[in-house]
Amino acid sequence: METKLLNLQGKEVGKYDLPELFSTRPDSCFIHEVMKYYLANKHRGTACTKTRAEISGGGKKPWKQKGTGRARAGSTRSPIWRKGGVVFGPKPRSFRQYLPIQKLQKALIEALSARAADGAVLVMENLALEAPKTSALNALHKGINAKSILFVTDKMDKNFKIAARNRADFGWCLANNLNAYEAMRNEKLVFTTAGLKVLTDSVKEAK
Repeated sequence: METKLLNLQGKEVGKYDLPELFSTRPDSCFIHEVMKYYLANKHRGTACTKTRAEISGGGKKPWKQKGTGRARAGSTRSPIWRKGGVVFGPKPRSFRQYLPIQKLQKALIEALSARAADGAVLVMENLALEAPKTSALNALHKGINAKSILFVTDKMDKNFKIAARNRADFGWCLANNLNAYEAMRNEKLVFTTAGLKVLTDSVKEAK
């Protein structure tokens, strides 16, 4: 499978043959399962409500049991009262899920294949900027023309890292840290040639 080879100005300078791992037939159901895994593990689970036992006050019986004509009440912190406790409300808990490393590796390969089939995978020779200036990335962004772009490389260029901080639509990660979630959530994936080699080698080692 071929894709565009870009320069630092975002212009196409040739074609690049993607490795074999970009040619796998993706399983959408399997990718969906792994996406739920990553999203669940991002869930902080800090929502918390108080039960009637945890709300201060309410120790005194509002009125006597009989003779008032009103319904019986034992506490002003009852769940049916205003400012009362919450019944079966959320409590802090872990939403963490677990999947074997082999499944996560397979999901990454299938996600990359799906993105390559959509034309969302591009390649650059390198990301070496002469100066750490955001203005140097404007032409690159215009050439790629995407709402969110993830740059994947073997090692991060310091100038590029500083220059990209002011662009919310630019993200980056090392090839060894790339996962299926990051591959699917960004509109475009831009690999450096060295980053592709590192990624291919890491996938072979995992197998």
